[in-house]
Amino acid sequence: MDSRSAPRPAADPKPFQRTGLDLLTRFHIVDKIAKIYDPRNSIFQEQGRHLFETLDAVLKEAGAASLRVRHGGVLLNGARLKFGVATYGMFKAVIEEFRARSVEAVTFLPGISREELQTFMSVFAKRETKGGDVFPRLLDDLAAAGVDRVELERSSSEEAPQGVRQSSARLFFLSIVHLKESFARNQRDEPIKISTTRRLMQSIYDHIIEDEGFIYGLTNIKNHDEYTLNHSVNVCLLAAALGRRLGLSRAELVDLGMAAFFHDLGKTETPLEILNKPGRLSDDERAIMEKHPFHGAEKLALLREFRRLPLRAIHVALEHHIKEDFSGYPRYFRKSDVNLYSKIVKVVDVFDAITTKRVYRTKDFTRAEALSLMLEQSGTEFNPVILKVFVNMMGVFPVGTLVALTTGELGIVQDIPPDPSLILRPAVKLITDANGNKVDGETVDLTERDPETGRFKRTIATSLDPSKYGLEVAEYFLAQAGP
Repeated sequence: MDSRSAPRPAADPKPFQRTGLDLLTRFHIVDKIAKIYDPRNSIFQEQGRHLFETLDAVLKEAGAASLRVRHGGVLLNGARLKFGVATYGMFKAVIEEFRARSVEAVTFLPGISREELQTFMSVFAKRETKGGDVFPRLLDDLAAAGVDRVELERSSSEEAPQGVRQSSARLFFLSIVHLKESFARNQRDEPIKISTTRRLMQSIYDHIIEDEGFIYGLTNIKNHDEYTLNHSVNVCLLAAALGRRLGLSRAELVDLGMAAFFHDLGKTETPLEILNKPGRLSDDERAIMEKHPFHGAEKLALLREFRRLPLRAIHVALEHHIKEDFSGYPRYFRKSDVNLYSKIVKVVDVFDAITTKRVYRTKDFTRAEALSLMLEQSGTEFNPVILKVFVNMMGVFPVGTLVALTTGELGIVQDIPPDPSLILRPAVKLITDANGNKVDGETVDLTERDPETGRFKRTIATSLDPSKYGLEVAEYFLAQAGP
């Protein structure tokens, strides 16, 4: 990149953040419109004008405008743009557009005209992303279209998707092993390796950024013999992902992950015959079970490594069974409010629990059924804002859902589209053909349309219960991680 494209740093970060978010939003809107409309269309022209005006303001202020995707975020001229609940989907969509074209950065240079900008957006949006190396073909398209004042930077070589997923699966099982060791060390009154826990949480954060959908898929793993351990890791992963959607910082997410990781530490004091009792608990047994929040908070407070543990981990251990209306247990809970982390863990704790087969439960819920049931309890059991964000994060058809398509094929949901208007059209891995024969099929994008008719090629007809088909959904995600 030459000197003409070197941006000047922003003097005041607050206006810069607002301008940067506006630029990214305009870019996202025009990118979507360009996939549908011809550049001469009035809608494209109008939105293109808004994008150009925003871009021109950045160019006059900073000398260049460079949008860069890095570590699951978007940077403008080297400054990371902050996202929140309302803008998360837009951020994810832009990141996916860049990654699909092997683009790490797009730099707009001074002197770019509105016409050249609109030409670039049209070419960028319509470049087919399937089949071979996309980046050089995109460069050829732009050169042929006469686009000179936009520079593209290719993504640096990263781990192949299977390598990333293999690493994610390894991290998942390593977390279970570490938690098991931590429980055992606590029982023996030995120090818990909190520094190791913190490093695990930092790695979990990185993997959520890298492949969020696959992390959701791993939470379909249910080890019934090690329920508390497996459950705690699932809760940790989902809590960190939900916290990210809520706009928590990296440091806050690491603390949240640690709090979720140890939220059920108190269950080490609950007899196994009560934890695994196949029938209804007696009043005395229920009273013993309901003491585990106190036991957990006490154990965490007495840790020798207490200074390295987030204080909110104690809140979460004590409060994760308190409902939004302050019912639940501990029954003599007398606080006027519940910690934010506790409310987050409450949501994901219930979700993972009711979607896991247990000997004492007559009904096992699919992920979609679980979300529907939880929505009925919004405002009484769950914080309505946090629950709404969680439901949007998981989607109408959560990752791991077995679905039947209108083509007759069966598939497993792999990822949720970032655009809320396409929430019914996730990415689906095909596991049978239209005749019901088992296949190791491709992962298809349900937003894909037939170029001749303009209609969607596939649509979900209904979701199915995988247990009725003898399917272990987790196996499909582990297979993607390789040996």
